[in-house]
Amino acid sequence: MNLNQITAPSSNLSKTIPFYQTLGLRLIVHSAPHYARFVCPDGNATFSLHLVKELPKGEGIYVYFECDDLDKHVEALVEKGVHFEELPNDKPWLWREARLKDPDGNQLILYHAGKNRVNPPWRING
Repeated sequence: MNLNQITAPSSNLSKTIPFYQTLGLRLIVHSAPHYARFVCPDGNATFSLHLVKELPKGEGIYVYFECDDLDKHVEALVEKGVHFEELPNDKPWLWREARLKDPDGNQLILYHAGKNRVNPPWRING
């Protein structure tokens, strides 16, 4: 089994689609006004948006996008006017992360983990 796609809720695709394009995702399906699908710039994973009447309450979803050169990527996005809640910093779980929210309030984490992404020192073998 392989994860193919994550779908996030959106209250306004015409506002949210350009945001994800600015992040570097490439729009491959646009079924206005209800659905949009992107392919990530690296690998084969896809990400989609689905129009909802009401956004979920509470913390919502967290979506992680891995970047090989996180600091340069974030710097380029900041220069394009993207606002980050948290700039790149090292985490105790051995990842380097930056955090931001999309126009609908979905939490996005751009990160770099290297070998620790699936093989942290505390990994359970079996």
